Amino acid sequence: MMTSAVKRLRAVTAIVLSLSMLALAAPTMAQEVAPDHLALAREYVDLTDRAAIYETTLVETAIQTSRQILSQSPDLADVTNKAIEKVLGEYKSRKGELLDQFARIYALRFSIEELQEIVAFYSSPTGEKLAKANFEVNSDMQQVLQVFTNNLNREFFAKVRAELKADGVDL
Repeated sequence: MMTSAVKRLRAVTAIVLSLSMLALAAPTMAQEVAPDHLALAREYVDLTDRAAIYETTLVETAIQTSRQILSQSPDLADVTNKAIEKVLGEYKSRKGELLDQFARIYALRFSIEELQEIVAFYSSPTGEKLAKANFEVNSDMQQVLQVFTNNLNREFFAKVRAELKADGVDL
């Protein structure tokens, strides 16, 4: 059993590592980006936002909030739905803020020339097809990875167990 001192040490270590990662990322995010560079990055973000990530996140958050409230107070369904609709309305106009942050990340990692090539590709018929297909492709890949991981976990455990048994350790 883990002592409270070990638990505290692990918690402090996790906090220190998190703060270190933030400190390393901060200078990158603080860099100035030329407006035309940022605009090009935003164009790419707009071209590839086929999954409507902002809207999807809002809806998922609204559903989660509704479930949390209604699991404790099912009789509040009508007023909860009205409150959620009102709050959703407040957030709907803020999509640009998130997409601008995404664009900034791309602008910091890609030169103007690279972004021009990327935008040109995603503006082409093949690029448009890729952007449209990415959500479904990623979803399919996640399913394949989940099956692989489930099988790997069972197989890996069985093989380690067999190796241990060969070494005289019975589990």
